[in-house]
Amino acid sequence: MTCLLELLLLLGLGVFWLELRHRLRPASPLSLKALDFKVKQTNSDLDVEIWLEISNPHPRMEVMVPELQINPVLLGKADLSEVKLSTKITPHHPDEKARDDGYWAAYIVKGHKSTRVQVNLRLQKSKTSDLKTSADSIWVDVDWVNYGPFGRLKRRQGVLVPLHQPEPLQPSEVSFQAGNCCEVLPLKTHLLGTLDNTVEILRDYAKPHLRPGDVLTIGETPVAIMQGRYHHPSTVNPGWLARFLCRAFHPTSSLATACGLQSLINLVGPTRVLLAWIVGLILKTLGIKGGFYRLAGEQARLIDDITGTTPPYDQTIVLGPLAPTKLCKQAAAELGVGVAIVDVNDLGRVKVLASSDGCDETLLKKALRPNPAGNANERTPLVLVRPN
Repeated sequence: MTCLLELLLLLGLGVFWLELRHRLRPASPLSLKALDFKVKQTNSDLDVEIWLEISNPHPRMEVMVPELQINPVLLGKADLSEVKLSTKITPHHPDEKARDDGYWAAYIVKGHKSTRVQVNLRLQKSKTSDLKTSADSIWVDVDWVNYGPFGRLKRRQGVLVPLHQPEPLQPSEVSFQAGNCCEVLPLKTHLLGTLDNTVEILRDYAKPHLRPGDVLTIGETPVAIMQGRYHHPSTVNPGWLARFLCRAFHPTSSLATACGLQSLINLVGPTRVLLAWIVGLILKTLGIKGGFYRLAGEQARLIDDITGTTPPYDQTIVLGPLAPTKLCKQAAAELGVGVAIVDVNDLGRVKVLASSDGCDETLLKKALRPNPAGNANERTPLVLVRPN
């Protein structure tokens, strides 16, 4: 009995140390987000203006940003190697004047303060290229450093800026596909990013085609991306727990890599992941599968590791969306039809992550099982389901 108590005490202390170490890991309070953008055509060139904001929500901590670099990557459907791309960064600090030479001077973001950065990109085409047809979007990679009581942290965030947006499908061009007890209509959009709003995307691309009784669905990954719930693996520091436990997952799982599993640990904590792993392993030996995912929480099923998403997000780890039910209800109230956020793959697996009141989830699963949205680069994240 004494040995058992000592063992339980050691386990308790071990778990306490694990959780405490996790909570005290180096972290910066700064956040960076894109506020707005403009695309202007000048003769045959394109001028892109992007505004970024760096905020410090901490009441007292002052954090320095000694380095900030912009690395734009041009995306399109043709060879873009001859397109000349130039970059200019202009800080708009509230208490300092920007340098004329474009040098990023180290700046202190004080508690409850923020600063803004103006990024100007110019695309100049060659004689043989046409920016209207070849260039599609710009992936703006922001490499910046945070320096403060937590140490020196390298951070990397990407912002997608669409250069062109497809015209919404006209009612005269609509062609529904026959489904199981319904008709389905995949709707093409531009490549989505944090500069987009989910409800506005649903309205802009789908509203002209909606009828009472329809259900409009959107993939959970595009919703998470528009919420900014993705990060580059270089910003993840996997601990020994993630490196050890990830080896037990199937190689195709997004938790089979140390960075993928560490992303889950960062969300729900090491204690919950460890206990879910142990209990899940015990249940698996008894023939009960899926125990880990039920115990670790919804996000465990929703994380997409690199290569699991449409480029350029294929190089990032994408988490599950926040408040999906609230978002569905908000969109349904504005559009006047049912709205659902779904997770569908080419294996015929359909999960309705959230839906507004009155949605027939059984019908949705039948309608979406053939995966009409596709799993490649179709850019049809919206699917309109119309019951027969």
